[in-house]
Amino acid sequence: MFEAMAAARDHISLETYILDGGEIGERLAGLLAKKIDEGVKVNLIYDGVGSIGTPAAYFDRLRASGVAVCEFNPVSDVQRVNNRDHRKILVVDGRVAFTGGINISEAYSMGSARARRTPQKETKVGWRDTQVRVEGPVVAEFQRLFLDSWELQDCGPAGEAAYFPKPARSGPMQMRVVRAQPGGDSAEMYDALLTAIGKARRRVWLTVGYFAPDPGMQQALIAAARRGVDVRLVLPGYSDFWAPVYAGRSHYDELLAAGVHIHEWREALMHAKTAVIDSAWSSVGSTNLDWRSFVHNYEADVVILDAGFAAAMEDRFRRDLAAATEIDPAAWKVRGVGEKLKEWIARRWEYLL
Repeated sequence: MFEAMAAARDHISLETYILDGGEIGERLAGLLAKKIDEGVKVNLIYDGVGSIGTPAAYFDRLRASGVAVCEFNPVSDVQRVNNRDHRKILVVDGRVAFTGGINISEAYSMGSARARRTPQKETKVGWRDTQVRVEGPVVAEFQRLFLDSWELQDCGPAGEAAYFPKPARSGPMQMRVVRAQPGGDSAEMYDALLTAIGKARRRVWLTVGYFAPDPGMQQALIAAARRGVDVRLVLPGYSDFWAPVYAGRSHYDELLAAGVHIHEWREALMHAKTAVIDSAWSSVGSTNLDWRSFVHNYEADVVILDAGFAAAMEDRFRRDLAAATEIDPAAWKVRGVGEKLKEWIARRWEYLL
């Protein structure tokens, strides 16, 4: 992503949930200031809650350097504080785009936010995440999504730039951007994934950073497993907050009973949001399988129909399986009362987690 921004000649559009002001943030600030000196237009959207720990002075310095900075739903806006911009979008010159689970954050080299606050405490290092770089006509879809967010937040004029250069076909893959945003019937990723799972005949392999499925999604996974589909979930074995993990575990009983294979990843904090279905349908983006992503947040994912890309995703999934611990159904039934109590508590709050 930094290499792409360094090569920018016309504009940079960056939308992120977390923008840390640490070493990575300082590196970004220096790069963006340099590009502005070169005449590149830079627009940046950050989420008010996701970036709440970043000093206001950091954003002031970005503005002073010429970056057009916009805060998405400031915490002071109590009517919209529950609706967060969880998208991770970077568009450079209207020709290259990135999306996935990666924020502009020290977490990717230093572990969870909690570990950074308590560096003396031993912790596993880093986050496990997935990001994709795309070219071709699909880039315009990401650009439109970014500019829609800019307009939604009344960020001011986006400035003059060649936001939509003539698209060039870049390869044989079929791609489309799917989005989610609060209100209406706009949870496109939910519908796309539910449809793909419903049509699956061989395998459904999902990697999910936060897992608290609604009844429709849970039943789709159960139905697929019962008709003989190899349904496997790679989920976090721990997180920087205990409740989401236990909310997910509160669903394990029904899933395991139906034949769904659940694997917990404990080598680092699992944050990826990917799917690969029947070796043909894949997705990468910011959407988790939880109520927050499908109901409360603004999300963005790319769906790719291509056997070659699916093969690469399956290879990545198999490597994650090798580093994960599969949940044994028999052992799960005899877990402790304390674990069950945490699951019960988290289940009561999963709609808001």
